[in-house]
Amino acid sequence: MAEITASLVKELRERTGAGMMECKKALTESNGDIDAAAEALRKSGLAKADKKADRVAAEGRIALAQDGGKAVLVEINSETDFVAKDENFLNFVDAVAQAALASGVSDVEELKAVKMADGSTVEETRAAVIAKVGENVQIRRMVKIDSSNNVAAYVHGGRIGVLVDVAGGDAELARGIAMHVAAMNPPYVKAADVPAEFVEKEKEIELAKMSDKDREKPAEILEKIISGKMNKIVNEVTLYGQPYVLNTDQTVEQTVKAAGADVVSVSRLAVGEGIEKVVEDYAAEVAKAMQV
Repeated sequence: MAEITASLVKELRERTGAGMMECKKALTESNGDIDAAAEALRKSGLAKADKKADRVAAEGRIALAQDGGKAVLVEINSETDFVAKDENFLNFVDAVAQAALASGVSDVEELKAVKMADGSTVEETRAAVIAKVGENVQIRRMVKIDSSNNVAAYVHGGRIGVLVDVAGGDAELARGIAMHVAAMNPPYVKAADVPAEFVEKEKEIELAKMSDKDREKPAEILEKIISGKMNKIVNEVTLYGQPYVLNTDQTVEQTVKAAGADVVSVSRLAVGEGIEKVVEDYAAEVAKAMQV
């Protein structure tokens, strides 16, 4: 039987993040083979991860990795904001973003199979992080840009991330546009991008809101009134139509055109958007338990 030294246990702990007793036991069972012990712990971590897989993970962080015109944003979720600030979680988030950039993969499923610096896959490392932090951790989404244009990436507070591809202009303009998108979250870039169904629905709503007196106005006047309202609505939901946050005297379109530029694409991720969070009512839960 190989001697299980303190330094060996320490090395396995640093490598896997598992507890001291778990590491010692794994090393004993593997007769001191640290690779076999690490694999056993990883399998154990996967089992623990499976038990947590149905728990809602709506907190987390947006990670960024960029190299010139190549940039990647990855959203990784945890169950609580407490874990989202944990050093183990944050290191994992940053490492996954770097792996995504280096590998050139385009979606999360491909990303899961990418090898990390220590030789483990992203998915294996995710399972190890779950075992360490005790919460469900999910790699939810990723977006990427690979362009010869001005590419800007901006992450606000680790919770909102933006990538923009701007043809023409300069890096300062591209970064300003990214900051604007982070702050204002326009659903569309230009008026031409707004779906016809959305426009028609808004027209119906505006007509329904009008008084009977206004509806009785001549058709051409009524059309001008509705057109004015629709232009305002379209401006509100498009990047180009909104006042530029860094200079509200101009719209984004005016700012971009003055620089001889054009926004080619925009991607924005916000932590937990679209995930239905579970609201715990502990008082009701206790009351229900007492009635049983």
